[in-house]
Amino acid sequence: MDQTPGAWSAATALANVKAPMIDPFGRSVSYLRVSVTDRCDFRCTYCMSENMTFLPKKDLLTLEELDRLCSAFITKGVRRLRLTGGEPLVRKNIMHLIRGLSRHLGAGLDELTLTTNGSQLARHAEELAACGVKRINVSIDTLDPDKFRQITRWGDIERVMEGIRAAQAAGISIKLNAVALKDFNETEIPDLISFAHGEGMELTLIETMPMGEISEDRTDRYLPLSQVRRELENRFTLTDIPFRTGGPARYVEVKETGGRLGFITPLTHNFCESCNRVRLTCTGTLYMCLGHDDAADLRTALRASDDDGYLSAAIDEAISRKPKGHDFIIDRRQQRPAVSRHMSVTGG
Repeated sequence: MDQTPGAWSAATALANVKAPMIDPFGRSVSYLRVSVTDRCDFRCTYCMSENMTFLPKKDLLTLEELDRLCSAFITKGVRRLRLTGGEPLVRKNIMHLIRGLSRHLGAGLDELTLTTNGSQLARHAEELAACGVKRINVSIDTLDPDKFRQITRWGDIERVMEGIRAAQAAGISIKLNAVALKDFNETEIPDLISFAHGEGMELTLIETMPMGEISEDRTDRYLPLSQVRRELENRFTLTDIPFRTGGPARYVEVKETGGRLGFITPLTHNFCESCNRVRLTCTGTLYMCLGHDDAADLRTALRASDDDGYLSAAIDEAISRKPKGHDFIIDRRQQRPAVSRHMSVTGG
């Protein structure tokens, strides 16, 4: 059988699909998030330092290697694949990878999607839709152009809006992700809800996560979503619903808008008990938990042999070390992040 990168057919992938990987706590690992690059064309203040040192290109997996790794996970039971960054659409020739991975849709893979800042979305939206991408998450923390540039340092909100409109025109549904930040956007959250739902989009609110050294103290920006929800209930009628997308968000329905609102709460109410995710970096490092530094080097296994059995065994060994939960804490005394790597390295 030809085992060169990208050579698997959809029929072969379907024939090889196995039962989902099971971690030591009985959870099925069926969701893979892949950071295709640590680079980004924004410098969001809660995510990156302004003067970031990015990985040298020689350390990155090639697109063909990323394809082979993703394909190995799909063969082992991954049903949802999300491409992240950094900003995934700044990776050179990224559409080559997405076109290749789309062959697995309907042949083991249920969904191929991505999380983006939206800056490059307008020029890629039609091709993404043609590749079977039906849903995209766009990160946007404010609708105010000046505040948007302040939080992203380099971003242009109109360019993001253009990307959102292009994706919707191509038939892709959009979910907005907003990090809730004290003294920055807490008063804007009702407007974000009204905007998103008015444009046929969902909105998910996320607590800031203590990852990577940045130029500010995250504890000054930390806004518990339990507090946000209490304040929203003064204006909206929120009803818990069982809707799930396979990720960590818990959802409510907003009666006044008819839309869904998600809450991702790694600190006030962690989502570890139902975790079905692992995260692969652009260097081939697999993190079994976003909130732990323990990781597995899959690049060595990938390059050691063309035999995917060797790679499969390395994945199995990694999954056997998946921890029960994360170690995120907010500690003003330490004033250090719980995890040293930046979110852009792991891919969220």
